[in-house]
This record gives sequence, C-alpha cells and structure tokens, in this order.
Amino acid sequence: MLNKQGKAVLEEGTQKVTEKDVAIVVSRSEEIQKKFSARGPLARFIVDGKLLISLVKDYWSKSYRQIPYGILSSAVFTLIYVFNPLDIVPDVLPIIGQVDDVAVLSACLLLIEQDLNKYRDWKAGQD
Repeated sequence: MLNKQGKAVLEEGTQKVTEKDVAIVVSRSEEIQKKFSARGPLARFIVDGKLLISLVKDYWSKSYRQIPYGILSSAVFTLIYVFNPLDIVPDVLPIIGQVDDVAVLSACLLLIEQDLNKYRDWKAGQD
C-alpha cells in the first residue's frame, strides 16, 4: 500500500519537473545529502541518495547525458520531495514524517533501477 502511494506521488510529480528544478537539486545538493543521514528511516538509502544527487549533477554539467529525461525527472522530483520538510507528511513528525519520503524514494529506485545501474557503471569507469 505504501509503495503504491509512493509510486502515485512520484508519477504525478515527475510530470511537473523543469530545468529549474534540476538547478535547485544541483545548488542544494549538500543540504539534500544531509537528509540521508545514518539515523532514521532514510539511513538505508545513503548510498542510493548520494548516487541520485551525483546523477543529477553529472547531467547538469553535461558529463553524463545517456539517460532519458523522464528518468532524470524522477530522480529530481524524488530528491526535492525528500528535501522538502513540508511534503504530504511533514518531516517534523518524528519517524512518521519520513515514511512518505521512504515510499517515494523506494518507488523511484524501483522505477529507475536499470538506468541507475548503467550510471553507476559509467561513474565507476570515470574514477
């Protein structure tokens, strides 16, 4: 049920992502990354959260463009959603406030898994 809700929120939000939203994720990437701390429900997504941020930054800098815009939009929407403290369930509510963030993030990761793995492989080859 929770993942279904996350998917619905993700699908609706992805349609509204603009280049301005991509720029927001790039400029606020350090703040967004702090949401993926070692504590709380998002802790298990630390690596994936950092990879999503890296994907958006590499897209923005034109280092990596082998990704459909719809997939990028899903990543951007998800990162903005996680960052926004006043989403469907406000983050000020301990634990419960991050459950919807986990649902949207999980739905995103399922949706873009194949493209994210391609990006991960490309990124590994850059080091």
